[in-house]
Amino acid sequence: MTMLLDKRFERTLDAVLKAERGTSTLELWTFDDRRHRREAEARFAKASISARCRSAYKPLLHFFLEEVERTELAAARIAYPVHEQAAANRFRLEAYPLAGLLEGVDLAFEPRQGDGFVYDVELRFKDGRRQTHSVLAPNRLHGDAQDRPTVSPTGWIVRDGKGPGERLETDYERLFEAICLAATNADWPKSEPFFPELAIDVAYPAEDEALDFSHEVVSLREALHEDLYFTLLDVFHRRSGRAPGDRTLQPGRIVPMVVGRGEKVSARVEVRPIRRFATKANDRPSEPIRSAPGFARIAAELTKVGGTPFEVRSVGGRRIVAHHVSGSDVPVMVSGGQHPNEVTGVLGALFGGQALASKPNAHFTVSPVENPDGYALHQRLCRDNLNHMHHAARYTALGDDMEYRSSGKLWEKEIRVAAQRLTGATLHVNLHGYPSHEWTRPLMGYIPRGFEMWTLPKGFFLILRYHPGWEEPAMTMLDSVTRRLGKVPGLTDLNRRQIALYEIHAGDAGFQMINGFPCHCSLDERSSVPVTLITEYPDETIYGDALVAGYKAQAETVVAAYDAWQVCAPEA
Repeated sequence: MTMLLDKRFERTLDAVLKAERGTSTLELWTFDDRRHRREAEARFAKASISARCRSAYKPLLHFFLEEVERTELAAARIAYPVHEQAAANRFRLEAYPLAGLLEGVDLAFEPRQGDGFVYDVELRFKDGRRQTHSVLAPNRLHGDAQDRPTVSPTGWIVRDGKGPGERLETDYERLFEAICLAATNADWPKSEPFFPELAIDVAYPAEDEALDFSHEVVSLREALHEDLYFTLLDVFHRRSGRAPGDRTLQPGRIVPMVVGRGEKVSARVEVRPIRRFATKANDRPSEPIRSAPGFARIAAELTKVGGTPFEVRSVGGRRIVAHHVSGSDVPVMVSGGQHPNEVTGVLGALFGGQALASKPNAHFTVSPVENPDGYALHQRLCRDNLNHMHHAARYTALGDDMEYRSSGKLWEKEIRVAAQRLTGATLHVNLHGYPSHEWTRPLMGYIPRGFEMWTLPKGFFLILRYHPGWEEPAMTMLDSVTRRLGKVPGLTDLNRRQIALYEIHAGDAGFQMINGFPCHCSLDERSSVPVTLITEYPDETIYGDALVAGYKAQAETVVAAYDAWQVCAPEA
């Protein structure tokens, strides 16, 4: 093992208390949870300092959570800041899920006139009272890990009400910068992968705050996990010299573990041999599946599909097992688990495969867990917090997305090569999911760069890709699938609710609506299969009945696409 960083950081609120004795009043914005900010205010008061400690993360949302009588509110008009180096809707997105929390309130957003990171807020209450507020949203302009200009939330301090105040570099920011700098300056090999596993163990005492709306939670630790993971990918992307947008980087496995135990802020970064994480899911076959199953349960359900097993090995040495059911129908490939934190895709492939197996002339392959190394890592990360997205488990043990491999040893992607060789399939149903709650990267621009369209849930989304000459049968198939999905109880209602909230906070997404389902259709020749239908269910961090509804929708998509393809696939 090679240690790159082992450091403790002084808590920002503690440091300010020591440094500001003699100040009468303070306004602070830090990356601390509500409990620690309230406790700090009490400690400041004992030192004869009148302090108000606010959240630097999502400040407008926290203003409404902590300073507004929401139950008495009738209307709110919010003018949000804009900046030339930030997306036009950036600060509307930061207000999410305010529209959901203010159900029944007349809420309107408009861009603010003038400079400065400030929300202008006008409130009208049910008793006729009116209030106006200026809500500061401290941000700084800086370069990201690839030197692209970025506007990010930051700490702030105002002393004795004098002037606009100044930036306060917080423990949250210093910890993040120290980790990124350690990775940037390390002496890495010249060729990829640079390491087997880069382990980032962080202690940051902050409690998640569940919001009274859908699956939404304010989580500073989840946000830090996301920022660390994707920023470190950017660090190694830049080191590799690849062009922007290239997704073939294979740095090795990056594993940020951000825990909230204790009261210390600390970070350890070390290079370790790759660890094989054992799953600890409930694998008893008699019980309903209401959370991510372990490998034993997956294997048992896959056996029910029947047919002939075939397999390849992952980078970490795990078996990737698929089944081939041979018949006279037009063949179709079904897969899940390319990104293993998207659990409904895994289960949808299993149960969709079982449904197809009951057809008398069925011809298909089903591969439910294409990335078992990531699946095991996801279960390990979930032991600390089930409700975090854990995108570090998204990619393979090489740190890449298997879909983008096109040369050299294909490892996990070999399962698709084998499936197409066995079947000659012209349709691949590739089951995916995306976050069921907001996805943020606060220290690198807030909106996840490269994944902007997935930052908020927007219903069961479908992506259709096709080769030249295949558009007509592909679109005919998609029309049939969406009509059938429209009959699934509750699914169109889910779409309607989520899209309405998405449009309030993000604006017009520009996606095509087909029979009530948001879709993106494009000519794309990357896959060797002429037509690919990709599902995107808002599933990351859903459990119980919500998970069951999700994987049933995925399984129904498998059957609907298979049936439609029997009718509209071009003759061989």
